[in-house]
Amino acid sequence: MRNVSEIIEQYLKHILQQSTEGAIEIQRNELADQFQCVPSQINYVISTRFTLEKGYLVESKRGGGGYIRIQRIELKSHGSILDHICQTIHTHIDQVTSDGLVYQLQEGKYITPREANLIRAAISREVLTFKLPLRDEIRARILKAMLIALLSK
Repeated sequence: MRNVSEIIEQYLKHILQQSTEGAIEIQRNELADQFQCVPSQINYVISTRFTLEKGYLVESKRGGGGYIRIQRIELKSHGSILDHICQTIHTHIDQVTSDGLVYQLQEGKYITPREANLIRAAISREVLTFKLPLRDEIRARILKAMLIALLSK
């Protein structure tokens, strides 16, 4: 059985997919009531599963009429994907950001789950056992080379 966080994540992704605007606005307390959890559980899901690195923009407005707006960043053209990769990676990239980028590309079906697993294995901190900042620089070079090779088909 899946945990509450996974169920909330899948629910939000489902309603986001159904949105004609590519964005949704939710009330944190209403969603917490719907899933019978505490509002901080909703915050946790949004802050860990809907990050910029994973391809989402999140904005929140606090107060009585407050809301949380989640918008999916769409990478439509081949050029925009390569631009996004170069902007995200730069000369260094940490483990969390690289995992988020790989996740985003897999979710968008630009890379297969197998390719994503191979990339994650190659750039993990367990494999790149160098000290920082060298590790992040090597990760960036490997990740950029792998993604450009895969996406330049």
